[in-house]
Amino acid sequence: MEGMDDSELRVRPSAPTRKPELWTPELLAKIDWRREAADEPLRGVVTSDGPVPDLYPLNATGADTNRIREATAAYLRALTPNELHDARFPMRDVTWRHWNNGARYFLRHGLCLEELDDIKRQLALDVLHAGLSDAGYRQVVDLMHLNLTIGEIRGETDKLNEWLYWFSVYGDPLGEGPFGWQLDGHHVNVNCALVGDHMVLTPTFLGAEPETAHGGKYAGTTAFRAEEAAGQQLFAGLSAPQRQRATIADELPNELFVGAFRDNWELDFAGLPLSGLTGDQRRAALELIALYTDRADPGHAKVRMNEVLAHEGNTWFGWVGDPDGVFYYRLHSPVILVEFEHMPGVMYANDHPTRRHIHTIVRTPNGGDYGADLLRQHHARHPHNGPRRK
Repeated sequence: MEGMDDSELRVRPSAPTRKPELWTPELLAKIDWRREAADEPLRGVVTSDGPVPDLYPLNATGADTNRIREATAAYLRALTPNELHDARFPMRDVTWRHWNNGARYFLRHGLCLEELDDIKRQLALDVLHAGLSDAGYRQVVDLMHLNLTIGEIRGETDKLNEWLYWFSVYGDPLGEGPFGWQLDGHHVNVNCALVGDHMVLTPTFLGAEPETAHGGKYAGTTAFRAEEAAGQQLFAGLSAPQRQRATIADELPNELFVGAFRDNWELDFAGLPLSGLTGDQRRAALELIALYTDRADPGHAKVRMNEVLAHEGNTWFGWVGDPDGVFYYRLHSPVILVEFEHMPGVMYANDHPTRRHIHTIVRTPNGGDYGADLLRQHHARHPHNGPRRK
């Protein structure tokens, strides 16, 4: 499969990406288990030892949130009353946890970018750009473009395109309270919560199939080369005993461990602790982590990396696969969990993993996702009860 042009790869049958006209019992059953998973009280991703408390103190960080708040307010002010009704949710609404990286239509909410006019769509993108670094924003947009690429290859641009993504706003961007936003669709799921001057940019699931556009509107677009190469370099730079310890399985997992609807997953540390790395190896590990933390705007990315560095001694690197072929890796500490994996085909018909289909996810373990622990502390200091819409 490697080295083949897109035109040489077979594609799988169509999967519906829009709201279905007929809600079959099979589809309703799949939706029900997702609702049940999202309705579970949020504990967060934890180890078998259980949640670790007091990891995310609600102290001032000095990072600026004004640009994000102003961009979000400008977007909301541009909407009609009907659009605003569908676009905005209470901060603690369960729909935060309804994101889904698949192409099929499940529990989508908010406004679809495809249905917005050019001005409103750009205002939504401005919100993303305000919360992300230039590189992080470019990566998200590139992945949306690659969604059109697979639509072009399959002849299904009505079902797979760059604007078939749902955008939701949470909380109080027009005032001074916590707020946030979510972008949700095929291979792009970004959750951004702001409490005080803290920003939590997880869960963030980003993927691509294909990872490179060899033709079409966005020919030349490519994704995840840096995350792939840095992971490969880190493993390749280990000694033989270190590689043996870092290797946590013989075969790649079927899917990422902490993907959609796995907000309360239990996953123990495994692999090689970063405390066992040499100076050059440590720098390679931190450069790899930074590829994920630096998706945030520079001020919040610095805060996030400092949070990660505070737990560097309890951070683990796990590896599965062939550094010259396909592989999986993860970086896991009490405050960050990163997974990267080469996947089998979904849009294409190959049943074995290739570098053409990549999934990644970043989590904030122990109740940090969606800013949940920060929000808990905020409400303890400022008790109030807002509406909770399902």
